[in-house]
This record gives sequence, structure tokens and C-alpha cells, in this order.
Amino acid sequence: SQNLYHIVCLKTNYLCFLVLLINSFVLFLSTVTVFLSTLTPKFYFALTVTSSFISGLIFVFEWWHFRKYGTSFIEQVSVSHLRPLIGGVENSPPAPVAFSANMLTFFSFSECKVWRNPLNLFRGAEYSRYMWVTGKEPLTYYDMNLSAQDHQNFFTCDMDALRPSDTVMQKAWRERNPQARIKAAYQALELNNDCATAYVLLAEEEATTIVDAEKYFKQALKAGETIYRKSQNCHSQSPQHEAQLRRDTNVLVYVKRRLAMCARKLGRIREAVKMMRDLMKEFPLLSMLNIHENLLEALLELQAYADVQAVLAKYDDISLPKSAAICYTAALLKARAVSERFSPETASKRGLSTAEINAVEAIHRAVEFNPHVPKYLLEMKSLVLPPEHILKRGDSEAVAYAFFHLQHWKRIEGALNLLHCTWEGTFRMIPYPLEKGHLFYPYPSCTETADRELLPTFHEVSVYPQKELPFFIHFTAGLCSFSAMLALLTHQFPELMVIFAKAVSIVSLCHLTSMKREEWLRQLPLPSSQTIPYNTFGLS
Repeated sequence: SQNLYHIVCLKTNYLCFLVLLINSFVLFLSTVTVFLSTLTPKFYFALTVTSSFISGLIFVFEWWHFRKYGTSFIEQVSVSHLRPLIGGVENSPPAPVAFSANMLTFFSFSECKVWRNPLNLFRGAEYSRYMWVTGKEPLTYYDMNLSAQDHQNFFTCDMDALRPSDTVMQKAWRERNPQARIKAAYQALELNNDCATAYVLLAEEEATTIVDAEKYFKQALKAGETIYRKSQNCHSQSPQHEAQLRRDTNVLVYVKRRLAMCARKLGRIREAVKMMRDLMKEFPLLSMLNIHENLLEALLELQAYADVQAVLAKYDDISLPKSAAICYTAALLKARAVSERFSPETASKRGLSTAEINAVEAIHRAVEFNPHVPKYLLEMKSLVLPPEHILKRGDSEAVAYAFFHLQHWKRIEGALNLLHCTWEGTFRMIPYPLEKGHLFYPYPSCTETADRELLPTFHEVSVYPQKELPFFIHFTAGLCSFSAMLALLTHQFPELMVIFAKAVSIVSLCHLTSMKREEWLRQLPLPSSQTIPYNTFGLS
């Protein structure tokens, strides 16, 4: 009985302490209520305006960060910095992925590897003329910087120190100012009238028409062939001479390719086709330059569809990095066989024939490779001049393809109608393109960032798949709107909003007080099996 007496005394003391604590909390809440009741309408108006302004700034910053980087800043900070502090664990490493043959082929290449555009325009004769007419810069600094790196890799070598003109051209390719590059090219020609790379630079940047560019390239071809023959005779003497031969080969191939493109632009298409075929036979190992894409476009202009099919049979192989030009040209040829008589109503009644099924599958294959192209071909998005570099499967590649091939699709009757009726079915075949691929490896997630660097700022970059707005953008937008509405109501009806705020605060405090009292009383350490008479200790 003595032990029971001590236990009951301790529990009673604990009960008294809790009662005292509850009374203190109620006193504090009553003080807070009195403080809130003394606040003026100006305070509530200033409070709502300030909260609306701050939440608006947060919303604008969140929206800008999402548009630029594709992620929520608050979410990124929470995951990166706050989660480890509160005991979060790192994500477990992903499980191994089984790759198909196509996926293994493409996985060796970087997801966001940037390629030289096989059909890039001429700086002076086309890009500069566009800027003179519209006042808009068609090339980004990032794109031009990549071209400068390409020129240094293609047109320079360690043996340039032995030739003063090539030494000057080494500096010319690194110049940022176009006028400085042109001036350096003339200085190189003063030192050596047979400097092929100087003529190349003048043809690309000083010539204001394709005719002038062709004249410069013909001079470059004459000088380049002479230097190339000399390098062939002494390339086995040392590794430096081998590097010089590679450089001279690059110059010669570049000049011949650009001459073929000049002939194509000037309407001499058969001559251009012949030059491209000869170039591919003479230098078969330079397939990474994608000269066959120039050949495909020229053959389509001639409507030589049998020759186009022969080129596709050679280059549309899983061992080569595919492109939009290859996939969509293959789809165009199969659509050509059925597009003239194709009708969605008729096809829904009788079903698709074998040829129509093949055409639809080819379109689905092309759309899966690059989903941005159909909107340009169907003229749902406006075109801009293609950049000098493209990203495979990105918006930049779609712009470059549609810029040159839209006319070929329009020429075949019904081809665009068939594309319009079938291209969206591709996305129903792929449940979630970021994780799975039907025919190709999963669609890369970094294309948007790279395309924004390659394409001009006035062009609206196509994004696939469309990213959903993060939760915090919705939250901050709602918070800003709600606080702005409260500020407006407080400004229009100050007395009524003060009464409403006091009522809400009093109700909330009372509800919180009752909840706290019940929660603490439930925590009393009195066993339910023990019953203590109320008047045992004389409690009133």
C-alpha cells in the first residue's frame, strides 16, 4: 500500500504540472489574441501586399529557372541539400539495362554529341544576307565557336610553322571578328598566292553571292590539288608529314564538297550529283562527313527516286549513326507508293494494305527517331535558317532537315496528308519515351539545353517530351494570387477584413487550445486498470 501511495503521489504531481502547463499555454494564446485585436487595417494591408510581392518574386524566379534549366530550383535545393540533413538516403543505383542491337550501336556515341550540319549555308552569301535584311543574328556564338574549332582541327597541323602563309591562317581561324579573319586571309595570300585555306575563308565569309563563293572555291581547288600532290609524295617521311597529308586531304574534300553545293544552289544539279559521287568514290573512308546526305537531297530534287533508294540501301544500316535525313527520306519513298490514293475514311473501312502498313511503319520509325520534324513539314511551326551544327534527334536537326526537304514532301501528292494522319500514332506505341524505345535507344533528355545553344534566341525551341510544370510553380502561383486577392479585399473593405482576421485567429487559437488539452490529457500515465477514489487525498 505504501508503494501504491508513492506511485499515486507522483502521478498526481504530474497531473498538476500538466494542468499548470495547459493554463500557461492558454494564457499565452489569450495574449496573442489580444495583440492581434489591437492591429490596424493598415497592418493587414501591408502584410498581404508584402507576402504577395515576395511570393510573386519567388514565382517569377521559379518560372525563369524552369524555362532555362528544366527543373524547379526549390525542389533541386531540397533534394540536394536539405534531404541529407533530415536523414534522407541517396537513391540506389539503377538496375542494369538490357540493350538491344540498335541501342548498343548508338550508346557508344554521346547523348548530346553535336555534329557538323552537312547542308550548312554560306556565312557571307546566306547567313550575313539574312542578317542585313532582317536585323536578326541567325547564328549563335556557341555555334560559331564550334565552327572555329572545326576549322582549326581541319585546316591546321604542326607543319604550318614551315609555311608563313599557313601560320597566318592559324591565327585567322582563331579570330573572333569576321573583318579580322578576312584581313588575315589577304595577308596569307600576299605571302603565298596558292594558300588554299585563305581562299576557303574568303569564299565562306567575304563572298556575298553564291557565284562569288564558287569563284573563290575554284581558286582554292586549284591550289589545294597542287599542295595535296606534294603531300602525297612525302607523307611517309615522318609522322609530321602524315599529319600534313591529312590536313591537305581535309582541305581538298571540303573544297570539292562546297563546290558541289554551289552547283546545287545555282541549279546545276546533275553536275553537283556527279561531283558528290566522285568525291565519295575518291575518299570512301570519310563517311563521317555525311556527304551522302548532300547526295540524297540533290537526287530528290532530280526526282531520281530509284537512285535515292540505292543510296539508302547502302547507308541506312544499324552500324551507322542514323539521321533525320535517312529516316524521313525512307519514309517519303514508301509514302510515295500509296499517298496519292490514300484516304483515311477508305482505310478505316477496308483496312490498310501491305504497302500502306509499310508506309505507316516507316513514318512511325522516322518520328520516333526525331519527333520534332513533322510540325515543320506540316507547317505547324515556322522555320528559321538551319545552324552550322545540329544535334541528332534534336530540334536543330529537324530545322535543318525541313529547311531543305519540305519542297520534296510537297512535290509528292498526298505525302503530307499521309504524314498528318499517321505521325501522332508513334507516341501511342511508346508508353514513356524517356525510359523505353520501340526501335531506337531511349530518347535523350539533354536535347533541349543543347538546342537552345545552337538555335537563335528568336526561335521557339521545340521540346519533347513536354515537361510538366513542377509543384512549386503551381504552389507559388497560387500563394501569390491568394495573397494579392487578400490585399485587394483589405484595401477595399479594411474594417470587414480586420473583423474576419480576428475571428479566424480566435477560432484557430481556441481549436488549437482544445486539441492541445485533449492531447496532453491522453498522455497522462494513469493505467486504466487502476481506480483511485477521488477523495482519497482530499482533492476538491
